[in-house]
Amino acid sequence: MGKVKAVVLCGGLGSRLRPLTYYFQKTMLPVGERQKPILEYILRTLRYNEVTRAVLLASYKAEQIQNYFKGGTALGMELSYAVDDPSLKGNGGALLNAYRRGLVGEDETILVYYGDILTTMDLRKMLEQHGRACAAATLAVARGYRLPVGVVKVKGSKLVKMEEKPVIDIDVGMGILALQGEVLPLLEQLAKAGAELDIMGHLLPELIRRRMRVEAFVTSDYWLDVGSIEIYEKLDHVKLDESFRHLYMYEIKEERRTK
Repeated sequence: MGKVKAVVLCGGLGSRLRPLTYYFQKTMLPVGERQKPILEYILRTLRYNEVTRAVLLASYKAEQIQNYFKGGTALGMELSYAVDDPSLKGNGGALLNAYRRGLVGEDETILVYYGDILTTMDLRKMLEQHGRACAAATLAVARGYRLPVGVVKVKGSKLVKMEEKPVIDIDVGMGILALQGEVLPLLEQLAKAGAELDIMGHLLPELIRRRMRVEAFVTSDYWLDVGSIEIYEKLDHVKLDESFRHLYMYEIKEERRTK
């Protein structure tokens, strides 16, 4: 499988999180009772799963990220940054920019992590499956999706049934995937001047079209897309910290020792 390096997508204007993102980079929005940035939870999750090297693909308000995390020493990680090339559009363009700059290589396994996703999923198990299958890509998939709206059944003009935010029986891509570095040159072929290049929308379908092995890692673990103002405003910060308590166990022990 080769060496593992994470790539965290931290670009984008965060338009679904406005007006907050007029002032904050979306991955720097505070969550939990400690009010730590979303990105800190993501990086701690990577570190907990023994992924210690990461490239942060940034553009809008990138300085907020760089000034907070610096080289990653405080988290026990090695962080590098790839500020987007404005001639390359979309998250696929951001990944291509990192490849061109030598920050990710063809001899590595790339763990792509969207910067507004929080999960307790075991990333090590996903990477193990990816390696066993000798896959070109492995996508984390959640079974069942809770709709953000109520669903109704209507007969004529009569409302006969209503279910608030039901879970529907479909498989959903979670915004986390493993890629073999050898597929990165395909981004060069897919890139078109002025056009957006999307990892999920263009690269993965191209791998499937070429009959390269694309795996699904199916999980029922907790995950949350914090990509909209509606979800962020309704976030249960206490429950979130309970779910991610393991990421801060060292700090909790230190707090108790010093009291």
